[in-house]
Amino acid sequence: MEFSTPSLQNLIFFFTLYLTIYLVAHFLVFKNWGSKLRPEAASCLISYAHGTPAVFLAISAIISDSNRGFASINTYFQTLVLDYSIAYFLMDLTHYLIFYPSDVLFIAHHLATLFVFMTCRFLVFHGAYAILMLLIIAEVTSFCQNTWTLACARKGDSEFALKVFRILSPPFYVLYSVVRGFVGPWFLYEMGKFYASGEASSVIPTWVWGSWILVVLMAIVVSIMWILNLWVELYRERIGKLEKKVR
Repeated sequence: MEFSTPSLQNLIFFFTLYLTIYLVAHFLVFKNWGSKLRPEAASCLISYAHGTPAVFLAISAIISDSNRGFASINTYFQTLVLDYSIAYFLMDLTHYLIFYPSDVLFIAHHLATLFVFMTCRFLVFHGAYAILMLLIIAEVTSFCQNTWTLACARKGDSEFALKVFRILSPPFYVLYSVVRGFVGPWFLYEMGKFYASGEASSVIPTWVWGSWILVVLMAIVVSIMWILNLWVELYRERIGKLEKKVR
């Protein structure tokens, strides 16, 4: 029973849950925000609902499997966590297609992520350990990032938001840099080394694990470029303030 596959009703339930949270956020929680900011804020709220819970669920699902490994069969619990994340990315993808159809980078990111999750969940039925570890690495900064994003959105018209943004930025940048710049690449290397050895070839085809590696590598590169740009902006801001004080 441990290795039975969850019903698709769970995926439908999770999607409905995210849709409900999104609509509540859009029409109730952030109803007083401007029409341009409301969609982004609603997206952040469903990300709150997904990110940190997904980290703890993924950790639990991995620990509960005594046979865990890069080529191990997906357990029921692990598949359930995959469904939880697939539903989130489907909901957030819908959000982007409706409100930000020109944001090709984010739409491509979500499509690529869904490809990885769905091939693991519906095609090969193996490798959830690797995918959930990547999920943990990706979402461990989620709470800070969503808070930072909301504060950034309102910093122009709210002193409190500006204060939160300024206080949170440095520690968030450090955490994100460590996770995406060091932990992520290290795990991707270990993952690639194992699959390249051929030990998983009987259960995960080369084109599948190869595409996983490519998608994650591209995501890491984009993440590093993004955080480097934020560090540069922060440096310029601090230097600008210092020059004003000197004058």
